[in-house]
Amino acid sequence: MDELSPYQRDLRDRLASVPVLPAPAPWQPVFESCAAVGGLLGIGFATHPDSGHDLVMVVSTAGHGLFDAVTGERIARDRNPDPESSTPDTASDLTCPGLGPVAGSRVHIAGLFGGGLHATTADGWHVQVVSPVWPHDRVLLSHGSGMPHRDPHGERWWLVFNSLFSELRAVGFSPSGRTLAVATSSDLTLWTRPPAV
Repeated sequence: MDELSPYQRDLRDRLASVPVLPAPAPWQPVFESCAAVGGLLGIGFATHPDSGHDLVMVVSTAGHGLFDAVTGERIARDRNPDPESSTPDTASDLTCPGLGPVAGSRVHIAGLFGGGLHATTADGWHVQVVSPVWPHDRVLLSHGSGMPHRDPHGERWWLVFNSLFSELRAVGFSPSGRTLAVATSSDLTLWTRPPAV
């Protein structure tokens, strides 16, 4: 097995030692801390047809839920989805039927069964997952060319989430770039920002 280089060891130690910080402006947390979702399998994004808000669809062992990603309100719930389509692995494109205001559409779900969310936004925000102390995943948010190996923590990159107790399922931005989501096997954490003017 290859040894880590001094540079790699320094980077690992740096990523393991920095504290979790609030996401910088203009990002704001949607929930006070997170929304508890036991048995979370995956999440996906949709857009509310009336308000234009990002919506987050959550697929769990207890059914499907739909959250408004601006207000945090759970706007739809299906405790007994059709077993033929209740998890994304039943569809070749990893989708599940929408519910509530997006009923009749299909929502791409990222999580336990695969798939992915956007890792960047059009205006230069980036999110990445690192595991300097595996199996604890850490979520880094950066802006522009902010990178943990160059810039000071809290200036252009921030550790915004540390998964100490649950398995990470999905991390990423909504297609609009206005929502950042972190889903674990037990909860959902969201940040939102206003639309660009």
